[in-house]
Amino acid sequence: MTLSILDLAPVPSGRTAADALRNTIDLARRAEEYGYRRYWVAEHHFAPGVASSAPAVLIGLLAAATSTIRVGSGAVQLGHQTPLSVVEQFGLVDALYPGRLDLGIGRSGQRRAEPAAAPAKPEKRESRTVDGLLIPPPFDWSRLAEHPHLAHYATLLQQPGAQTPDFAGQIDDVLAFLAGTHDAPAVPGEGADVQVWILGSSGGQSAQVAGERGLPFAANYHVSPSGVLEAVEAYREAFKPSDALPEPYVVVSADAVVAGGEARARELAKGYGLWVRSIRTGAGAMRYPTSREADAHVWTQADRDLVRDRLDTRFVGAPEQVAERLRVLRRVTGADELLVTTITHDHEDRVRSYELLAEAWNRP
Repeated sequence: MTLSILDLAPVPSGRTAADALRNTIDLARRAEEYGYRRYWVAEHHFAPGVASSAPAVLIGLLAAATSTIRVGSGAVQLGHQTPLSVVEQFGLVDALYPGRLDLGIGRSGQRRAEPAAAPAKPEKRESRTVDGLLIPPPFDWSRLAEHPHLAHYATLLQQPGAQTPDFAGQIDDVLAFLAGTHDAPAVPGEGADVQVWILGSSGGQSAQVAGERGLPFAANYHVSPSGVLEAVEAYREAFKPSDALPEPYVVVSADAVVAGGEARARELAKGYGLWVRSIRTGAGAMRYPTSREADAHVWTQADRDLVRDRLDTRFVGAPEQVAERLRVLRRVTGADELLVTTITHDHEDRVRSYELLAEAWNRP
């Protein structure tokens, strides 16, 4: 199976974080039944609509609830933790559920402060289509620097005065702790059968580090669709074979909603634009709205511009429609595997979306 799942443990409007976590555990069981390869959970903070704030804790619960599917993080924000603490957390879970863990790591904890420190406008680019795949213009992340809470949030994620080391050095520490070659032992963690991944949204440091260390790489089409081709190209150019990975291995993420027909899928997908808007205004992901709540929002042109790239690159439709568009994404990016995120207000709609997609993807 070359499809996997990235879950944010979304909290629907009118529901609680406990509801969201129960849904995530149920969905992981169903994903294993449907044949998905991996089940990853994200790390998000200060978001009323996302319950996955502590990936290692949630991964332990998922490993206990499943038997064969790989479980992991997409991604741990290493800027908020030390390499030792991360290795110990994942080593603890691996000690009880060996050989099933993926430790996906991202720079987002470091990148959070960068727009505030030195906001930069993205280069001007027009939307383009590459062999059937839409590549929209870059999103202007400097807009988040305008949010009054951004700097305060950053201080809450670290001890006062703490400074995050360079990302490459942190990855080297993670690998050394796992291999037992560090000058200090990580217990549990040393010798753990944990696969380390790097996640990235551009051709920058994340892609370079993943390639140079011979690690698998996940490129975020669902977060930053404009940079996916540069990200996978930079990774492959930088790649050096390692004992664990003789050739480059790429996963590409995508947002999708599948239903029995296109009209129904579009109805289920209505809340997405409002949800993305809440993230990109810097307020943090809201509780995922119903279709009726989404319809009630009065959209301005500024709102539409804020979310256009995410809406235009989401895969919504009947099973064969979405499967075919995902095959285009895989072909154009050369991905070895796709990582699918599906969010709907009602849990059973989300479960059914993944079931229909798996059936269509595996159909000859």
